Amino acid sequence: MKIVETFPRKVREIENVFIELSDGCRLAARIWLPEDAEADPVPAVLEYLPYRKRDGTVVRDHLTHPYLAGHGYAGVRVDMRGNGESDGLMWDEYLKQEQDDCLEVIDWITAQPWCSGTVGMMGISWGGFNALQVAARRPKALKAIITLCSTVDRYADDIHYKGGCMLLENVGWSQTMLAYSSRPPDPSLVGERWREMWLNRLENEPLLVENWLGHQRRDEFWKHGSVCEDYGTIEAAVLAVGGWADAYSNAVPQLVANIKAPVRGLVGPWLHKYPHFAVPGPAIGFLQEALRWWDQWLKGRDTGVMQDPLYRAYLQDSVPPRAYYTERPGRWIAEDSWPSPNIENRRYRLNAGRLAIAAEPEQALTLASPQTVGLAAGEYCPIWLGPESPADQRLDDGGSLVFDSEPLTEAVEIFGAPTVELELSVDRPQANIAVRLCDVLPGGESTRVTYGVLNLCHRDSHEQPAALEPGRRYRVRVQMDDVAYGFSAGHRIRIALSTAYWPLIWPSPEPVTLTLHTGASELALPVRAPRPETLRSLPEPESAPPVDFEPIREPSHLRRIERDMETGETVIRIIDDFGANRNRAHDLVTGSVGRETYRILPDDPTSARVDTHWTEELTRGDWSVRTETRTTVTCDREHFHVEGSLEAYEAGRIVTTRNWRSKHRRDFI
Repeated sequence: MKIVETFPRKVREIENVFIELSDGCRLAARIWLPEDAEADPVPAVLEYLPYRKRDGTVVRDHLTHPYLAGHGYAGVRVDMRGNGESDGLMWDEYLKQEQDDCLEVIDWITAQPWCSGTVGMMGISWGGFNALQVAARRPKALKAIITLCSTVDRYADDIHYKGGCMLLENVGWSQTMLAYSSRPPDPSLVGERWREMWLNRLENEPLLVENWLGHQRRDEFWKHGSVCEDYGTIEAAVLAVGGWADAYSNAVPQLVANIKAPVRGLVGPWLHKYPHFAVPGPAIGFLQEALRWWDQWLKGRDTGVMQDPLYRAYLQDSVPPRAYYTERPGRWIAEDSWPSPNIENRRYRLNAGRLAIAAEPEQALTLASPQTVGLAAGEYCPIWLGPESPADQRLDDGGSLVFDSEPLTEAVEIFGAPTVELELSVDRPQANIAVRLCDVLPGGESTRVTYGVLNLCHRDSHEQPAALEPGRRYRVRVQMDDVAYGFSAGHRIRIALSTAYWPLIWPSPEPVTLTLHTGASELALPVRAPRPETLRSLPEPESAPPVDFEPIREPSHLRRIERDMETGETVIRIIDDFGANRNRAHDLVTGSVGRETYRILPDDPTSARVDTHWTEELTRGDWSVRTETRTTVTCDREHFHVEGSLEAYEAGRIVTTRNWRSKHRRDFI
């Protein structure tokens, strides 16, 4: 990545300013803007997060916001209430309070002498979510947004209940936020009140998984903030960006298909990162692309963005399976409408053990997957911490029903969301199914291309799930995540079905035997014929200079699978030591370690257990604080059981202890 040190306009930074809201709560902001912005006002680009501008997002903020400021914008990075140096408390993600606060922040920005009166919002993940949500509130000054790695459906396409199945990330993300929000404000910015603010947070901080387990179906709790409820509420221009290796690849095609406002979509091969420093490569000059968007909609310059294709994506070439890629070979493709008339569904029948265009006589195949199927799935949302992506799928194929095509006589390229329609029955009133689309190389290696999961009690509705009638035959549809991928000639296309997918989804209450009726079940692949395309070249990545850190402890990342050969218990251990660094600008030292352990027996779904533990540390001179946060979730056939704890230390002495214990009835999960 090219580091740019001089810009068209000189940049100055306001390290910290407090934005007072109508209820008296003050939100902390960090602002980069041209030196002469008061004399020559500029549009503002707002990034609004709970992740702590002082230390949590400081690395990417330094790469991004000064770059925008140097090109004539005010980069405004605001911490939500209850986080960083901001006052107040945060009770959950994406609440109305969060949006209301943001509307006041936008009003404050437009009232500043350095602001021209127009505002954009930009963000990845949480910031991408709330950019869409705030746009749906239609603040007058908000003319455009860039949403990255986001979702339009908080229930089914976030970390909660994919396909109506409970994701284990429900626990992992709750624990992450428990740790993140347990950290105090920096005394150098808020003064002596830091301790009072910190203790108030600690005494009131929620264990979010308890909230989320109270809403196991798609009710009003999840509809709030899900812009798919009414795409027409968004009037700001939308640039939607995603990555195929990310958990949030579906939002871009959904937005370009449904937004009535000006919209463009871009999906690369990336993980959950901004595209100017994401892996796997190729990275792109995202900041230059962002400037084209902002110049068009915030400054009124015709930059040609509306002459760009509606939807541009990176079509990935076939590769051997790896849990970590630095680069993905492929090429950029584009469509001017979505869904595209250039894509047709090619249907394959699931016959006994193989995929074929023609149906063969129907057979009944039974499947009772070990609870350990899913060990090769990788993590739900890879974020660049080593081998997080799916590994060789042969590890999971052995516990699945597998259907292979004949070796392909020519390449097959797909773009969109593959689906399966399955004729099946089960022997229990609740069951899950996982569907994987794989690319099988001539040597037998199996690369996961995309996947989908479905809680069969949600076969007709996420709002009104219904128990299955054991033995009754159902036809169900499972949609896999969107993808652009090329299967090479000589390879085979594989569909693999399993009744378990641990630890991505929580298992069914009882072991399940599924009967699949072949011949009547089918796969629909969104096949796109190759064609000559001339696309504008995307620029090489650029950024502002990085933050000046002194490493104190080097980071390290461990991912290990262990199996007890006597009991069959399988244990997955993940340890992410993010290291410790001193910010030379203000001497704050921050360190963080996250740990996750997943356990299960191959024949007992109620043995499922997840334990999480985070350590957060901040020090400066004689001042030091540390928090230890833990969450454990287990189950029986009727309930989920949650235990959590928080310990906070100042100068090595404990100052606060919190404990949570709750039981939640399983609601068709």
